[in-house]
Amino acid sequence: MYSKEEREKAIKLYIKYGKCGADVIRELGYPDRKTLVKWYRTYLEKGVLFEQYPRSSTYSLEQKKTAVDYYLEHGRNLSRTIRALGYPSRETLRSWCKELVPGFCNKHISGIKVNKEQKKEVRFEQYTRTDIVKDVAKKYVITQEKSYNWKKELFLGSEHIAMDKGKNKSQPPDDRDTLLSEIEALKRQIKRLKLEKDILEPTVEIIKKDPGVDPKNLTNREKVELVDALRDKYSLKELLDCLKLARSSYFYRRKIALLPDKYEKLRHHIKRLFDENYGCYGYRRIHALLVREGICVSEKIVRRIMAECDLVVVRKKRRYNAYKGEKAPAAENLIRRDFYAEAPNVKWITDITEFSIPAGKVYLSPIIDCFDGLVVSWSISSRPDAELVNSMLDRAIETLKEGEHPIIHSDRCGHYRWPGWVLRVAKAGLRQSMSRKACPQDNAACEGFFGLIKNEMFYNRSWKGVSIR
Repeated sequence: MYSKEEREKAIKLYIKYGKCGADVIRELGYPDRKTLVKWYRTYLEKGVLFEQYPRSSTYSLEQKKTAVDYYLEHGRNLSRTIRALGYPSRETLRSWCKELVPGFCNKHISGIKVNKEQKKEVRFEQYTRTDIVKDVAKKYVITQEKSYNWKKELFLGSEHIAMDKGKNKSQPPDDRDTLLSEIEALKRQIKRLKLEKDILEPTVEIIKKDPGVDPKNLTNREKVELVDALRDKYSLKELLDCLKLARSSYFYRRKIALLPDKYEKLRHHIKRLFDENYGCYGYRRIHALLVREGICVSEKIVRRIMAECDLVVVRKKRRYNAYKGEKAPAAENLIRRDFYAEAPNVKWITDITEFSIPAGKVYLSPIIDCFDGLVVSWSISSRPDAELVNSMLDRAIETLKEGEHPIIHSDRCGHYRWPGWVLRVAKAGLRQSMSRKACPQDNAACEGFFGLIKNEMFYNRSWKGVSIR
């Protein structure tokens, strides 16, 4: 809220600068252009810069009580109270009554109380037909409906009257117009649901969003694409209301889309630089080349253009690494590169190896007995997860006889530190052993087994057309 002095100063500068609102706002920093013009028009109409607007006085507690008491004592009529006192408004008086009169909203005030003798007189006059029902109701200051109810109570009882009232309320409406209006409402609801369903389909197909995305959370540009795709089936108003998109925003985006691309030359130049460097330059290197050529453009614009043109650097696929860090204490190296065993089920070694074929990657996890190189158990999967090693260990434990508790040696892979593996090892009474970090020689026997099996059946063969299944 601006003070009177601030408004006067703004009007004087507005007149001084030849009604140039931009200069006034630039110098003072306030107000906006519409407000300044409004102040100037008020000045022209009244001949003065500004008058002090009278403030509405607040009402004291005594005034509130006086108004509420008058309202209660004079028939509880809001209009009569306001005319007599000259204040306040209807809503204000109603709020005062709610504040000062307990149970004002819930208390039912009946007009006139009728005793049992008067009820009998009403019933008698109805059956003798000395007067018509309308005159009887007017005589005793009751409604015609109440007189009929008293007549029914005489023969049917009050319980039957209460049941009739509840029955009438619970019965569905028989009015034809009401049923037709309900049908129309259901049709509109079905059309609305069908519209929402039709909006979700192009959201996935055209904009390439996830199926669970809410169309209302899309950008205005994406919403405009959806509206244009569905204009043949639905009206513009229905689509804009469903997507919560303003009509002005829709036409603004349509207008922007028709403008020529100001980065068209730069777009072709960036594509050429990307192709000349074999598609291995990201947006930082492309931006550096543009700067070297004297083209001054923001790095963010280069990144946006490359994203719009799908200029993505193809990186070499990284080999799977099962090391997950030192998340749990490593077991002691009990084998110490001594892979000789005097009997079966004394020393076990295990590891995971990868087979990469055009159809995908396959992972093999065996347990090998150091006594004779026998594969005790093995499992194979397209995912190197906990199930791969746990299922292998369960089958190996089933082969043990009573009293056999071999050492099971592995590397420091995360699979052998997960709670599932550690719990199985402890429950079976096995002794866990681990290699040193980044030292494959500590598990050389298992690495040699992988090299042998790959030389004999994997290398120097074509795996095209072979499924990983």
